[in-house]
Amino acid sequence: MTDQHPSAQTEDELRKRKIRSFVRREGRLTKGQEKALAEQWPVMGIEYEARLLDLDAAFGRSAPRVLEIGFGMGASLVEMAKAAPEQDFIGIEVHTPGVGACLMAAAEAGIGNLRVMCHDAVEVFEQMLPEQSLDRVQLFFPDPWHKKRHHKRRIVQPAFVEMVRSKLKIGGEFHMATDWENYAEHMLEVMKAAPGYANAAPAGDYMPRPDYRPLTKFEQRGHRLGHGVWDLIFTRTA
Repeated sequence: MTDQHPSAQTEDELRKRKIRSFVRREGRLTKGQEKALAEQWPVMGIEYEARLLDLDAAFGRSAPRVLEIGFGMGASLVEMAKAAPEQDFIGIEVHTPGVGACLMAAAEAGIGNLRVMCHDAVEVFEQMLPEQSLDRVQLFFPDPWHKKRHHKRRIVQPAFVEMVRSKLKIGGEFHMATDWENYAEHMLEVMKAAPGYANAAPAGDYMPRPDYRPLTKFEQRGHRLGHGVWDLIFTRTA
């Protein structure tokens, strides 16, 4: 079996390679995380499959749906789900200990409106999410790839935001937050040029942090040190 020559690859394959920003990362699990994965994954976990996901079946009801890409250890996602029982939350994270920590926190909080996945977000969006199925997509504090030569690795790129738009309902929101001003400027530039979106900020730039997004310990520390945080919310219009 020989490797496929780059020139023989399809444009679709190359596009996927360009916007793929997450790879599954294993890590050392604590006993609590390991126990949560064993006990809670069958309840709250969704395995990746290359076919459309029935969200109503996954949650056992029809409700507004919020999806977060890269939830870290899951503390704020669990807090959001607990605060809004009338909504359903889906979290995608590639770091296994983070998934375990999220499941552990969700079980302790006794919430039933959260489902988690441990897979590449781009593949989940492309293969599993129905068109116009989400009310909000959240991307909080993604890797800023702060060196200029690495900016192309940033997940917020034209192809990615178009993919997100296709999964949002008309009127649904794409909410981003970053503590890197240069990345905030990059996000704003990409989103302003993206078709089918409108900036929810009256001034056409950034939004105050909405009440539904919890203030993380990391963010609180940043505020004390005088660091800025930028929230961007864009609504799907078409």
